[in-house]
Amino acid sequence: MIIVYTDKEKYFYDIHSLVKSFYPEEDVLVFVKGSRQIPKDANIILTIDMTLSWDEGHIDADFIWDGRAAKSFSMDCIRESEACSADMTDSPKNVLKRLLYTALNEETGKDLPWGTLTGIRPVKIAMHRLLGGDSDIQIRDYMKKTYICSDEKTDLSIEIAHRENRLLEGTTDGKGYSLYVNIPFCPTRCAYCSFMSSPIGLWKGKVDDYLDCIKKEIDETAPLFKDKRLDSIYIGGGTPTTLEPYQLEKLIGWIKDSYDTSYSREFTIESGRPDSITMDKLKVMKKGGVTRISVNPQTMRDRTLELIGRHHSVQQTIDSFYMAREAGFDHINMDIILGLPGEELSDVQYTMDEIAKLRPDELTVHSLAIKRASRLYDYVADHGLAGMDTTSAMMKVAEDGARSMGLGPYYLYRQKNISGNFENTGYGRGDKMCLYNIITMEETQSILALGSGSVSKRIFEGSRIERKGNPKDVKLYMENTSSDPSVMRDFFS
Repeated sequence: MIIVYTDKEKYFYDIHSLVKSFYPEEDVLVFVKGSRQIPKDANIILTIDMTLSWDEGHIDADFIWDGRAAKSFSMDCIRESEACSADMTDSPKNVLKRLLYTALNEETGKDLPWGTLTGIRPVKIAMHRLLGGDSDIQIRDYMKKTYICSDEKTDLSIEIAHRENRLLEGTTDGKGYSLYVNIPFCPTRCAYCSFMSSPIGLWKGKVDDYLDCIKKEIDETAPLFKDKRLDSIYIGGGTPTTLEPYQLEKLIGWIKDSYDTSYSREFTIESGRPDSITMDKLKVMKKGGVTRISVNPQTMRDRTLELIGRHHSVQQTIDSFYMAREAGFDHINMDIILGLPGEELSDVQYTMDEIAKLRPDELTVHSLAIKRASRLYDYVADHGLAGMDTTSAMMKVAEDGARSMGLGPYYLYRQKNISGNFENTGYGRGDKMCLYNIITMEETQSILALGSGSVSKRIFEGSRIERKGNPKDVKLYMENTSSDPSVMRDFFS
């Protein structure tokens, strides 16, 4: 266990996330000194006592490892009253995080690829400064000085920011929006999954009722967007292709009948699980105007698929991919996860070699994130993280493999508790890149989200953002939607 005392109740999340990045297997507690008791039997390996004297222009901290003499660190910062933005290099927040990083890096010898950055959207920093007129050199200097970000990740952020800026052209005028529909059912629940998804077998007799609830939301929200331009449509989950062909057909039909899709640049259905894909479903999607799908292997090792609860084989992935090509889909994404249980560098190389034979139009490379709501979280609590670590060598194999297929990075995000403190990166070829993914990361337009567990995002003039979510529980969502007006109707009214 690691204890962090402070004298002010501020930046707890940032402190916790950064310390956890250095010590992923330790519990970390952050609180104001004297506000709580520590269990007497707690095995404390590190105590950090922070004095946040930013009103006086400095931050101080004592670090005590395993009973050793305290080691003191101090850094000057801008006085909080004079810091007009937390993004300033020497703002109290950034100096606090650099102090923590410096001390923990010195003790552990661990270099974090993203430095002090703990948020999920690091590319937004590069994008903001790019749009503000900074050169690549100025952005690189800022990210290094402010966040101790590695040259590799800084250059990746800048490359993606330039590509995103080009792909977003024509969508940032305030007249467009995107539509998301959540289908919360899967063939089975994967061990790493933390989403509110349910095995389709438990809901077979209720799926049509669930879709009727989405139809009600569509009917109630569509009139609000009649004067808006629908730029992208994304049906996700879950696994939308757990729906039967007739169910997919009526859902697609409702969307096209209710919203003006004539200006839409893409229509994605996250097919995902190869064991849910059939030619009949592919034909329905193609006929309905779907332009982008996913066929997600996660790994090309059968032994790992079995271990993580994905009840399909590598051969099913290959067969489903070629079936989608046969159905006419020329924009297919594939997902892989690095750091899966028991996988080593050679397994990642094998997966990349096998995917290269298929030549997908997109590849999304995920670093395993251990989420509290997943089965893997309980496993890690009992057995530790051994055998589930993403390494820089794995990331390099995946990146080199993607680039060798002619795929360039176009969007990136990070997650809490992500393996190796790395990131998830989407790679695409030519114009085969997902606009919806970029809009979600850069938050450039409103997103109308329907279905259980979905979260709508409304962008106001001046870049103010508000969010509104539907209940995650499928049964509660259906009960509420059946009896009450859609919360999304009220949210966008």
